[in-house]
Amino acid sequence: MEGKFVFPFKKENYKLLIIGFAAIVLGFGLMVGGGTDDPNVFKYEEIFSFRRITLSPVIVLFGFAFIIYAIMKPPSAKEGNSGK
Repeated sequence: MEGKFVFPFKKENYKLLIIGFAAIVLGFGLMVGGGTDDPNVFKYEEIFSFRRITLSPVIVLFGFAFIIYAIMKPPSAKEGNSGK
């Protein structure tokens, strides 16, 4: 095994990691906005909307859980786990 580089994950794990990161970016993107140029105006409905308070945190948590799954997922039998 000396001199041979072995990736810590298989191709499927990297795909799952990318999906998890995309979900996190989407969730944080959904949180953006709701501001105003006038400091005397407070848009309660925009800031405390379902999208920003409920939906986006759930998507972010799903992304983190998906990344944990991608890291912990063992390689499938067809991919082979011999490392040779």
